Amino acid sequence: MEQIKIADLKAGLSSIVVEGQITSIQEPKEVITKYGNKIKVSHATLADETGSIDLTLWGEDSSRFKVGDRLLIEDCFVSEFKGNLQLSIRKGGKIKLL
Repeated sequence: MEQIKIADLKAGLSSIVVEGQITSIQEPKEVITKYGNKIKVSHATLADETGSIDLTLWGEDSSRFKVGDRLLIEDCFVSEFKGNLQLSIRKGGKIKLL
């Protein structure tokens, strides 16, 4: 997996590694997935020296981190939602606190 700076992220990239710091995070909220399961989700902003991106945190990850935490995210992908790039972790991906 290739490590990529936030400024170089584009919709459609997957199986990548991104490192950054959480600059904002929302309180987790419970949602119902398209499969009918209840799960907690939180939205955060992840930044490095090149830029920032929206980060979606699911399940236990939604309440695991706080503003200021540095993360190394392995096996993530980039999508576009309402015109904004969004970083999400693939099933089996890992988030390491640095």
